[in-house]
Amino acid sequence: MAKEELPSIYDYTLDELKEKLKPSFRAKQVYNWLYKKYASSYDDMKNLPNELKEDLKANYPIDIMQIVKKEQSRDGSIKYLFKLRDNHTVEAVLLLMKDKKIDEDGQIVRSEKYTVCISSQVGCKVGCSFCLTAKGGFVRNLTVGEYIAQIVNIKRDNQIAENKALNIVYMGMGEPLDNFDNFTKAVEIFSELDGLAISRRRQTVSTSGIASKIKKLGEKDLGMQLAISLHAVDDELRSELIPMNKAYNIASIIEAVKGFPVDTRKKVMFEYLVIKDKNDSIDAARKLVTLLNGIQAKVNLIYFNPYPGTSYQRPVEEDMLRFKDFLNQKGVICTIRESKGLDISAACGQLKEKEANGNS
Repeated sequence: MAKEELPSIYDYTLDELKEKLKPSFRAKQVYNWLYKKYASSYDDMKNLPNELKEDLKANYPIDIMQIVKKEQSRDGSIKYLFKLRDNHTVEAVLLLMKDKKIDEDGQIVRSEKYTVCISSQVGCKVGCSFCLTAKGGFVRNLTVGEYIAQIVNIKRDNQIAENKALNIVYMGMGEPLDNFDNFTKAVEIFSELDGLAISRRRQTVSTSGIASKIKKLGEKDLGMQLAISLHAVDDELRSELIPMNKAYNIASIIEAVKGFPVDTRKKVMFEYLVIKDKNDSIDAARKLVTLLNGIQAKVNLIYFNPYPGTSYQRPVEEDMLRFKDFLNQKGVICTIRESKGLDISAACGQLKEKEANGNS
């Protein structure tokens, strides 16, 4: 079997690794090196016998993903372009949500807060008209290990302490629920206490609305958070923005969401990408309030982030505020997402496109 076809060490849960490595305590040692110390080579794993290291090198590669490009924003966000073993590329973003706060005595009173946005596929089948990723079509699903390696590489690159909690959003390239089995196994591995220990409550899946898979995910009851990329309040516009809406219309999505198990302390996030003169009117806001009746919902308004070649425009701030205020007045929690990385290639597919075109 060729090296690129070998499963990665990141593909395995701790229990699966215990079945493969004997004695089984070796699995926990490997997990500690991978996820607490971010080892990038088996040679770094000093407490493993040489024979085991050689076996691991031959059968369970670590080096499945390389950082080929990154851009850092003035706001602290970092966009990553990763090259996979088959030379395809995917993107991820480290978002600095809150800066470290130090008092006058030099004591840390608040540490940094991070969210990492990771990809699920090389390309995407959904074909959203506003998304640059859609231009390249669909190539393949990411493996379980490729999900995990995005987080490990980012934590290693930024020297983020192993006990430092962060949030994961499956909101990068691709549709997570279209890669259902690999995605849900990645959720399990991320939350392993002897590994990265990222609570499932800190993991949010963003879906374009595959109603049948939302139902399937709800039945697994993983305890994670759900975000719906809604973006429109009528099927005509939503089908223009998200062609998949013809198969899974708004009514089917709302029905699936109503059956999804939601932590009583949490809400279902509805992402609403606001595009100038498309979906930014008060009439649209009024229809959105009606749609979300009976759901523990929070609406996150997102400024459309223009990219070269798109016909869509960024909305004006006044319209965004008017939309938000209307929803809040009607009892629907609504916020405007703080735009991150406006000075870099932050939108999905931008850095990949830039690299492909040879732009620096």
